Amino acid sequence: MKSHMHVITGGPGSGKTSLIEALAAQGLNHMPEAGRAIIQDQVDIGGTALPWADREAFAQMMLAWELRSYREAIDLPGPVIFDRGIPDVIGYLKLCELPVPPTLQRAARQRRYARKVFIAPFWPEIFRQDSERKQTPAEAEATHSAMVDAYTDLGYDLVALPMASVAARAAFVLASIA
Repeated sequence: MKSHMHVITGGPGSGKTSLIEALAAQGLNHMPEAGRAIIQDQVDIGGTALPWADREAFAQMMLAWELRSYREAIDLPGPVIFDRGIPDVIGYLKLCELPVPPTLQRAARQRRYARKVFIAPFWPEIFRQDSERKQTPAEAEATHSAMVDAYTDLGYDLVALPMASVAARAAFVLASIA
């Protein structure tokens, strides 16, 4: 377990990225989310590894991204904040009712983060769809539940982020990892 590597997970549109940007502005190292970047790249190059085209290929790309992020973060100093982690790929596949490959299960068991994982609850007031976030509010809530299951099944302790301002959430995370 890498106690300096902290995951923030949850459904889409729950304020994870804004929180991570606020923590980064305070000097914390961070690893960006795979999904949005993969979608942007795939759309840009005309690829099909997209959640609305080829979910298995999208999941494979997310796993590759998360493995690379994990490797990069191992030797970074101080706390490192992850915008999602390897178990998120498991949650995604289960949400899509797709099989979870043994290699993904092995990666999630071998590459551990800090035991305490922060989860952003579904928050209808801040949820927004855009060209890359096409999920409905119901799908966002289902994603949150899938992440709860994925991380709980792997023995992580989930800590719900408060439905509060970005600054208050950042202070909560900082106090929790101090």
